[in-house]
Amino acid sequence: MKHKAFSKINELPSGNATDNFTDGCVVMEGGAFRGIYVAAALDALMENGINLRCAIGVSAGALNGMNYISGQIGRAGKITLNHRFDKKYVGSRVLIKKRSIFGYDYAFNELMKKYPFNHDRFESGKQRFVVVATNLKTAKAEYFENGSCDIYKVLEASSSLPYVSKPVMINGTPYLDGGCADKVPYQWALDNGYEKIIVIKTQNSTYRKSKTSERSKKLAQKVFHKFPEFAKLLGTNNEMYNEQLDKLDKLRDEGRVFVITPTEPVDVSRFEDDIEKLGALYYMGYNDTLKLIPDIKKYLGIN
Repeated sequence: MKHKAFSKINELPSGNATDNFTDGCVVMEGGAFRGIYVAAALDALMENGINLRCAIGVSAGALNGMNYISGQIGRAGKITLNHRFDKKYVGSRVLIKKRSIFGYDYAFNELMKKYPFNHDRFESGKQRFVVVATNLKTAKAEYFENGSCDIYKVLEASSSLPYVSKPVMINGTPYLDGGCADKVPYQWALDNGYEKIIVIKTQNSTYRKSKTSERSKKLAQKVFHKFPEFAKLLGTNNEMYNEQLDKLDKLRDEGRVFVITPTEPVDVSRFEDDIEKLGALYYMGYNDTLKLIPDIKKYLGIN
């Protein structure tokens, strides 16, 4: 079956970010293909010369953050929209062959050649890049920094979903999706002394998850019986996320953080197969952020 391409793929922005950097940290939520909203917001920031000294991301947020650190406008959006139906990139074939939703070998090799990745800028150390993954043994979030680890292996771990992906081994320890323990890692930025923090979410401001069902708790205990603390974590995951968002709203209202969030409810699933809906979500993120640029610059104290 041949899937149609996104009708406005050739209109996506492109180019390279400037080498002017601003103190601060951008925090990027995950959400699988909903992460295209984050990709678009980052593109709009880069187009307007907003390159913060640090970026931290979870799952798809971290994968999009790679392109913020490499300074490549439009790259993440083009890959998602051009390869949503690429069987080497995502889907059942990859799941059966690799026990993973995404084909990371393909993404970090062939696609880096097809869409040349700026390794020099990515590895320059001019910006900190931190990726969150969840340790299955401790059920705690761990924060890995580019330059001090195999960042591509950590990116794979950060976006490997529980139940469907096999754990990724890092130094002999199993890891899965960073969002299991820290879905929106703004607290890391606060704890590390950043005064200016931009948080990019993938759901609108009023969105909250429903209470974790007893069925879900029992499933977690059954599947992850070898990691009881991790199973317990999954059983409280939704409640933790809602508490995290409530605190984020308070920090936003206090002016402590700046939040970029969808202006409309997001009707896009984690593995959305409607390419026009994905494209529309990209443009929502892009246009939402463009409208906020004056306020963002004011918050950051730049012209």
